Amino acid sequence: MSLNGIIGSALSGLSASQAGLNSAANNVANVNTPGYARTEAVLQALNVGGVAMGVQVAGISRIADVYLQAASIRAISAGEAARVQADGLDKVQSQFGKLDDEGSMFARLSRAFSSLSQASVDPSQSVARLSAAADLQAFFDETNRLSLMIGDQRKDADAQIQAAVQRTNEILSELSGLNASAQSVSVAGGDTSGIANRQSELLDELSGYVDIRTETKAGGRLVIRTGDGVALVETGVTQLEYTPTGSGAYGVSYGQILVQPPNGAEARELSGHIQSGKLFGLLDLRDRILPEIADELAELTAGAADALNLAHNNSASYPAPQSLTGRNTGLVAADLHSFTGATTLAVTAASGTLVKRVDIDFDAGTLSVDGGAAVAIGTTVGSLTTAINTALGGDGSATFANGVLTLAASTAGNGVATLEDATTPSDRAGRGFSHFFGLNDLVSSSRPGFFETGLSAADAHQFTTGTSLSFQITTPDGRPSGTIDIPMVTGQTVGDAVTALNNTTTGLGRYATFTLDSDGKLSSVPKTGYDGFDLNLTGDDTSRSGTGVSFSQLFGIGLAATAGRSEVFSVNNAIRSDSSKLALGQLNLDAATVAGDLVLTSGDARGGQLLQSAMTSTRSFDAAGSINAANSSLQDYAARLAGSVGSRAARAESEAASADVLRTTAQTKRSNVEGVSLDEELAAMTLYQQSYNASARMLQAAKEMTDTLMSIV
Repeated sequence: MSLNGIIGSALSGLSASQAGLNSAANNVANVNTPGYARTEAVLQALNVGGVAMGVQVAGISRIADVYLQAASIRAISAGEAARVQADGLDKVQSQFGKLDDEGSMFARLSRAFSSLSQASVDPSQSVARLSAAADLQAFFDETNRLSLMIGDQRKDADAQIQAAVQRTNEILSELSGLNASAQSVSVAGGDTSGIANRQSELLDELSGYVDIRTETKAGGRLVIRTGDGVALVETGVTQLEYTPTGSGAYGVSYGQILVQPPNGAEARELSGHIQSGKLFGLLDLRDRILPEIADELAELTAGAADALNLAHNNSASYPAPQSLTGRNTGLVAADLHSFTGATTLAVTAASGTLVKRVDIDFDAGTLSVDGGAAVAIGTTVGSLTTAINTALGGDGSATFANGVLTLAASTAGNGVATLEDATTPSDRAGRGFSHFFGLNDLVSSSRPGFFETGLSAADAHQFTTGTSLSFQITTPDGRPSGTIDIPMVTGQTVGDAVTALNNTTTGLGRYATFTLDSDGKLSSVPKTGYDGFDLNLTGDDTSRSGTGVSFSQLFGIGLAATAGRSEVFSVNNAIRSDSSKLALGQLNLDAATVAGDLVLTSGDARGGQLLQSAMTSTRSFDAAGSINAANSSLQDYAARLAGSVGSRAARAESEAASADVLRTTAQTKRSNVEGVSLDEELAAMTLYQQSYNASARMLQAAKEMTDTLMSIV
């Protein structure tokens, strides 16, 4: 080998050793840097004209495994989705509490019924009645608070979605810029490992928000897509668009996350393409999980109110109140009353004696006053009201306006009470006369709490023409599939409105079949192939003539009508301000009872016993959230709700813990390949230092040989 060859080999060795030392030193310096993958100098033999000339640095190689990186990214996405849901459900669970927690809704319900039991022991004790009314109100206050809390959780999730979208846009912009930098550096023959490390760090963060898959192109440029293929980073800066509603109220129509391509093309929907990550967890929490819990809570609340009202409407206070004003039923005077069975209305004196009785036989279509001749009541709500008003004569009155029936005694000190026939109680859609109209409700509400309307397909729908229902169709993966408006047409019947809903061209008939049952309750069943589709009510400006009750409120369509019920119940103001109106007794009537007989007494506790039994009596609960329809007691349904909320939270926490384990395992395996080992780097630095010293000695030897040769010459 010539002296030039020796010097060339020594210099190349020095350069290669220096590159190796720099790489090892850089690894050590970044041992704790997130997303950093270790590098190493790639060396190869330098051969010139078939003559070995030492070693050359082919480049700096970043040690990474694309398969382990992909597994880690998937684990990060799944972990973030599970964790955000676990945290959200943990907050909900903590607010609901357990069955035996003193301040929980469930404990308040039990305490309210315990107070009713104490009040019925001695109905004359005003303190016990006040306590019962206060404890009942505390229960409904708590259900209202919990419902509002769920709404706040949805609002918070919406705000988090906006923040996640903003951060995602920042990441996408930086990744797009890094692509351009990588291309430039690569063309210039520079080291792109630093850029690749930053890309890796950003990809880990991005995968926490949305599921992604990546592809590395020539020059270090990354192409990033969602898990199902929507481009996020490709040839330019792609940005996401989202406008929060700023509200968690039920019935709010939330906007979609859109993706705006860099070429100016029309923005496209992205929400349905997000299958994992924090955004998926938040969307699922806001749009599915929390509404399901709200529906379950509303079904319990409405069930409690209805069970109490069932008992209270067949009971009477002592003395009876001068007037009974019902709830807004949404009915109009022209509607068929559709009652069967029999009931009795009574006007009583302050002493509890009977002043007048009106016995109504709905099966016969007649009524009689104080056992007198039968008089026809007609078939409509209006004709029934007129017949009762006439029957009461100078002792009372009956009026029906704006969906509300009112019975009143004419003489101050007299009162009005009702009693269902023991053998064939009156019935409209599963509720007695007083119960259906809410004449003596213990629990009031500003809109319908149950959706058995008693309307038939033949009844005129009575909704204002020109108004309509608006629906948005959403596919199972959350993508909007279109909007449909169902107009109300004057002169049509309830059956016509159902037919309009079922129209396969202009209605919802492509997706579901709507039916009106014998109780006047509207329900729907998905069509085959459309099981996962959601028919979201986004607008309803309908109003039933004179009542102000909308179609969706009357028939229970949409989240606002169903889940919103938790926020509308409260103990009747008249009872809260005057506890003597708490109906703890009952009319003592039989066929032989006549005017002047004692029919109400202060010590009667039969009404109180009916109220107590409301907790344990079996009643029908509709399907709500994850709880199927069932016949159950109020007590058992409360336990099911507690179990549903608790099991959701526990399951979510378990899934989050499992996802964390998978995430840690994936990151560990990835780190074993990409991560920096100080021991290995120390060994490499020692090796390169020795190599450097050897090359230096080789260069020194060449110098000495050159000096010797020069001295000889």
